[in-house]
Amino acid sequence: MGPLTESEVTTAILNELTGRRVGAYEGCGPRGYPGSRNTCDVVLPKSWAIEIKLARPFGDNGKPAERWSENVLYPYPGNTSALGDCIKLLGSGFSERKAIVIIGYEHSPPRTPLESAIRSFELIASNVLGIRLNPRTEVLVPDLVHESHQQARVYGWEVLGYCDRPA
Repeated sequence: MGPLTESEVTTAILNELTGRRVGAYEGCGPRGYPGSRNTCDVVLPKSWAIEIKLARPFGDNGKPAERWSENVLYPYPGNTSALGDCIKLLGSGFSERKAIVIIGYEHSPPRTPLESAIRSFELIASNVLGIRLNPRTEVLVPDLVHESHQQARVYGWEVLGYCDRPA
């Protein structure tokens, strides 16, 4: 999945989910945020509203992607980063539980490890924005065939709410 866009990855995930258990994920897919023009990546009705972000320190051409971490760490409302999506989820009005998933791609072994950006995401979410996240869930997907995206790390957090509403 390394060379795919975020939208293409989301579509592939939805296709995999719906193909595994026919009927179990009926109505699952992108859905507009209540009262907004924004769209949530995946809504499992009466269950989850999930935003998905990609983190790729290297481009498909093997060259460093200098601004890749902005997709994860830009901490302002209205932004499409993972942190911006947490803010958007918390103000969404969705009745479903809320989650953020970051799919990161690395060389094997990593040339630019994702861990620093992921820890920074957690620290900014909690210590700067006052967002409460459940503990991180992480899965390593090894042996990918792309020369720059040789392994994937899938990180997920439930977005619980605010500790103290930021000013």
